[in-house]
Amino acid sequence: MSTTAPPPLTGLRVLEFAGLAPGPFCGLLLADHGATVLRIDLPTASSHTDTPNPNPTPTPDLLTRHKTSIALNLKDPSSRTLLLSLIPTTDILIDPFRPGVLETSLHLPPALLQGLNPRLIIARLTGFRRDGKYSAMAGHDINYLAVSGVLSQLGPKWPAAPSPPVNILGDFAGGGMACFAGIVLALVGRGVGGRGQVVEANMVDGVAYLGTMVRLGKRMGGKGVFRAARGENLLDGGCPYYACYECRDRGRYMAVGALEERFWRVLVKGLGVEDEVRGLGRREDRATWEALRRLFERKFREMTRVEWERVFDGTDACCTPVLEQEELEEAGYEQRAVVTLKDTPALEIGANDGGWVGRGLSPGEGGEKTLQDWMGWKRDRDYRVEKGGLVKVDTAKL
Repeated sequence: MSTTAPPPLTGLRVLEFAGLAPGPFCGLLLADHGATVLRIDLPTASSHTDTPNPNPTPTPDLLTRHKTSIALNLKDPSSRTLLLSLIPTTDILIDPFRPGVLETSLHLPPALLQGLNPRLIIARLTGFRRDGKYSAMAGHDINYLAVSGVLSQLGPKWPAAPSPPVNILGDFAGGGMACFAGIVLALVGRGVGGRGQVVEANMVDGVAYLGTMVRLGKRMGGKGVFRAARGENLLDGGCPYYACYECRDRGRYMAVGALEERFWRVLVKGLGVEDEVRGLGRREDRATWEALRRLFERKFREMTRVEWERVFDGTDACCTPVLEQEELEEAGYEQRAVVTLKDTPALEIGANDGGWVGRGLSPGEGGEKTLQDWMGWKRDRDYRVEKGGLVKVDTAKL
């Protein structure tokens, strides 16, 4: 009988300063793989109350699966002391702030934190690079994509403007996921050398790295996959056999990716356009692309998406339905971890625990139990509540 061990990051302790999108996503990846993640929130009227609010107000962050929270007012010296008391037994600290906030506003420079715990890994995640003219500026996903050079290549062809792919590419792939990779690398390094380190991730560099193939492809002249302008290339919507087509049921689409010749033949046979395609010339000739696109648009509108699924399911046409989230949920689609580790799998993702329904985490929710598990602390003996935030009790005076 095969057995599995606990998730690979079990036993690691993570402090995550509350933020939105990339920082929480990085913490989510750690939590899903077994780490205990304690989020640090600002105090509210209902956090850590003796008579908990039956309807506490969660933060806007929905990436809270497997996490708990404590509320700290870090401008209060006693609250700051509580945080510093946690550092010697913490493995990872996630800093989602703009450059300088941790040092100047919170007075928690990395040198101080690693002086308390040389094994501590401090993951610092910013939007722009920490150097350069944008470093002190506010920004969002679209801005980081813009200055990385990647946004200029996304979206339809000119004269339409570039179009960002919501905030998946910057916040999550180039931000949270990249930071998670840096933390894992730092853990490997700590396993060898015994010391933690500062991990600096930013979404500009993360997105630019993801765009390596696109960037290099532009320099290959006539052989480059991305040699043409935006929206006119093989993989950016310019090519008619790598595009989406609306079906007879308006708003429903099929996605076509029949790049290779053998897949192309299956596609045109399924569409029933073999003779018409043959008369248009070689598909590699860009002069045929507009005619091919019009042909495909006309054919796909002849049947509903379900009817096209019946034609192409089980074939190598590289033609699949564009499924919507509501359809997947209704069909019982199972959300899974980002990778499958056969011997040390991640925690399961329940449908109502971040699979389809996100649950916000209220400041202070579950965190006192984590403090007890980590430190053996109890309320009023080791800490107390003041104005919704926890402060450290000086046990030497008890």
